[in-house]
Amino acid sequence: MSKAILVVDDTRSMRKMVSAVLAGAGYDVAEAGDGVEALELARTRQFDLVVTDHNMPRMDGVTLVRELRRLPVYDTVALIVLSTEVDPALKQRGREAGATGWMAKPFDPQRMLDIVAQFV
Repeated sequence: MSKAILVVDDTRSMRKMVSAVLAGAGYDVAEAGDGVEALELARTRQFDLVVTDHNMPRMDGVTLVRELRRLPVYDTVALIVLSTEVDPALKQRGREAGATGWMAKPFDPQRMLDIVAQFV
């Protein structure tokens, strides 16, 4: 059975690009357009890894990470922030919220697959 990954990004083209890379590598990929939608999905389905943008309407990526960590089933799940934001203070807030890692956009597809493979 393939590992399930949730991809969260408010930009449809970016979400589809990340999903295509992961699905092409054999992962079972679900998508959400923002943190609120992602949290709803995560409450009904267990994912093995979450890749989320940071800058999104309704709920940003760091807040999503914090909310996911409050769910017992996401205590040990890898949560990766994929963002154009590279501010060290924001990355630190992400770590404090429970983010496993932070990747910069634009992303290299092979690097993403290498990172994902470390966690699933």
